[in-house]
Amino acid sequence: MNFIFDKQFPDPSRTDADGLLAVGGDLEPETLLQAYRIGAFPWFNEEDPILWWCPDPRLVLFPKEIRVSKSMKQILKKGEFTFRIDYDFERVIQTCKDIRSQEGTWISDEIVTAYCNLFELGFAHSIEVYKNEFLVGGFYGVQMGKVFYGESMFSIVSNASKAALIYFCLHCLQEGIELIDCQQSTNHLISLGAKEIPRTEFLKLLKKYID
Repeated sequence: MNFIFDKQFPDPSRTDADGLLAVGGDLEPETLLQAYRIGAFPWFNEEDPILWWCPDPRLVLFPKEIRVSKSMKQILKKGEFTFRIDYDFERVIQTCKDIRSQEGTWISDEIVTAYCNLFELGFAHSIEVYKNEFLVGGFYGVQMGKVFYGESMFSIVSNASKAALIYFCLHCLQEGIELIDCQQSTNHLISLGAKEIPRTEFLKLLKKYID
């Protein structure tokens, strides 16, 4: 088992078979940013110590490869959704936490505070979907250089999370964001164009795209 001491992470290739890289440390901004720079992220239950992961393979989405179905094109064309970025970050992360609380969630109060701190520093961002001025979907994550690390997503009405990701990919193309890290595979994300790549390739992309 790997541990971190003095906020120094092990080599990201030195994980166990499940992708666990390190145990311990804290969620201070400098620790989180150091972790993201090497491709690691925190994921742990509230009663556990902080666990840091760097899985292999890694699910990623290149914004230019976003897959938009004919039905989604029609939904977006109708204009039933409106979009905002960083308008209500705390509400987005809190909604992600609340929606998953019935099944148990890794988004603890400590996580909420940590990422709100990153938001205040300009590293964390929220993508929000509104319908009739009500927040109905979205996600939050961390941006470093040309890489956006997606953390958690929610959808209260059908297609809201898909719309959020499609909108964000268009935003990425305008802003020069080259890579969205989706962390682990889901059929939902794969249907939108995400794909698994080896961790070695993922780490090379981080070196290329993180300033």
